[in-house]
Amino acid sequence: MSLPAPQTASARIPFDIKRTERSMMSALLEARKTFGGKTIAIWDADDRQLSYDEIVRASFALGSAMRKYAKPKETIGIMLPTGVGAVLAFFAIHAFGRVPAMLNFTAGARNLKAACAAGEVKVIATAHRFVELAKLEPLIEELSTVAKIVYLEDVREKLSVIDKIAAVIGSFVPHWALTKWPHHDQTAVVLFTSGTEGDPKGVVLSHGNILANVEQVRAHIDLYPKTDVLFNPLPTFHCFGLTVGALLPLFAGIKTVCHPSPLHVKEITKRVRRTKATILLATDTFISQYARASDEGDLATLRLAVCGAERVRDETRALLRRRCNMEILEGYGVTEAAPVVAANQPGASKLGTVGTLMAGMESKLEPVEGIPNAGRLFVRGPNVMKGYLSPDQPGVLHPLIDGWHDTGDVVAIDSEGFIAIRGRVKRFAKIGGEMVSLAVVENCASALWPDNMHAAVSLPDGRKGEQIVLITDAKQANRAEIVAWAQNHGVAELAVPRRVVHVEQVPVLGTGKTDYGNVTRVAVERVAALEPRAAE
Repeated sequence: MSLPAPQTASARIPFDIKRTERSMMSALLEARKTFGGKTIAIWDADDRQLSYDEIVRASFALGSAMRKYAKPKETIGIMLPTGVGAVLAFFAIHAFGRVPAMLNFTAGARNLKAACAAGEVKVIATAHRFVELAKLEPLIEELSTVAKIVYLEDVREKLSVIDKIAAVIGSFVPHWALTKWPHHDQTAVVLFTSGTEGDPKGVVLSHGNILANVEQVRAHIDLYPKTDVLFNPLPTFHCFGLTVGALLPLFAGIKTVCHPSPLHVKEITKRVRRTKATILLATDTFISQYARASDEGDLATLRLAVCGAERVRDETRALLRRRCNMEILEGYGVTEAAPVVAANQPGASKLGTVGTLMAGMESKLEPVEGIPNAGRLFVRGPNVMKGYLSPDQPGVLHPLIDGWHDTGDVVAIDSEGFIAIRGRVKRFAKIGGEMVSLAVVENCASALWPDNMHAAVSLPDGRKGEQIVLITDAKQANRAEIVAWAQNHGVAELAVPRRVVHVEQVPVLGTGKTDYGNVTRVAVERVAALEPRAAE
């Protein structure tokens, strides 16, 4: 059951496409004017707090110093954790007409080199302290063979008189830096797919794409500039962490508390309490960990947890109801849509769904053989990307056909427009001629062992075409109990995994999503050890 909406007037802003017809810097400057230059906008992990005036001033100073590394409209990579540094680097690059490319430092050297090739990234901005703490020296050494590494501490220490003057002039006469602000259809950022299905592709989002998504979320969910505090532990190389976690609150006048990693479970629960955060961004995996690690009262100030990237399990909702009076809003997004496609709303949620489409979006379903009452989801709207970049054709934009993006997800849409995710097209196994959702397999395991992580993958099988293997960190997990649970709950026997493989930790990506690439590798190795022929 949904909790009642706050007993105050709605703070939703009607969606207006005209508000998207500007640039990132224009939106920042407008927010400063609207909410006040001295208003605190960002609260970093080291307790440093920056106002809108300080963000603008620092962006012009840093941007002036960094413009020598790239020409206008060229890309500069950003490889930093969530925090003030990442936000300032983002706007500094924009201040003088360059384009930021957000790099996933957890992706590995091979994928990062492919990303740099696709986005024509020749310069990467990072920080000595971050590299040292994250032990990324070997990665930096690899990347230095394809790009110049620029450390922001060094840039700040060497700010020239001209750079400092640029900070002052830019604060008062921002158009001095760019006589003509970028058109809203021009590229604002390049993000990258995970690379789990081949080389990572560059996702090109325009200024209008990002600002459309900001306005869509503001039209969908009540946000209160004077009282809300948003806690963002998600990485800015992921679109959810960038658009919803960093840019939306900045443009909407919501104070943001940044945290460098979602993995700091105990520390995050204490910071939520200390900062009196009211909105938490998370995934199902992370928020369940936060709830279990929290002491009484740690999460008491939260009114909303906005969850994406993976399905929110019933067990997680029950846990949050027991631990704190908080509503979980489950949504759905893809990087290509900047990223929010759909979301539930306070007081208007439907369990088992990811809510309804954002304003201004269209959808269509393409039938998928063997999966009744659902279809492959295509979306179109002002927030949907310009197109892809690929490593084999650096810098060449591959636009969408008629603006439609194929999400690759199989969904059902009910009469009220609520969307239920059935799984990715590639996350179905064909067993004995029947299509079986691997998400259903994981749900069965989660119902039995809710405090653990589970991931199901399909491997080739000589007799039935494919076999399902469950990877789990639940030491007590076994196939017999899954069979019994499936029989008692009307789940088809085909959804019972053929093998259950125990691991110390289920692999996850830096975004909190299950790393199915590594899960599959583990499954192949374990099954091969048990059945040598299965690997052939």
